[in-house]
Amino acid sequence: MTDLINAPKGLPLRIVEIAGGHGVRHRLLSLGIHPGDLIVFSTRGILGGPVVIRQVGSGVTIAVGRGVARKILVEVSGEPT
Repeated sequence: MTDLINAPKGLPLRIVEIAGGHGVRHRLLSLGIHPGDLIVFSTRGILGGPVVIRQVGSGVTIAVGRGVARKILVEVSGEPT
C-alpha cells in the first residue's frame, strides 16, 4: 500500500483508504472518489502541480492537488489498462 503520489503510472489502483480529515474525505466523496474504487494514475504535474487520475469504470478524469493525493492510499490491482 502506498499513497497516490508514489503509485506507479498506468496501472489500475484500488483506493484502500482516504487518510485525511472530514473535509478531505467529504471533498473526494463529492468528486466520486471512494474507497474500493479502481483508478489509474495518469500524470503528475511539473513543479508540484496537480495529479491527474482516471476512474476505470466511468472514465471520468479528475485532477487533485498533491496534498490531497498524499492522503489517498492505494494498492496495485491488476494489469495495465
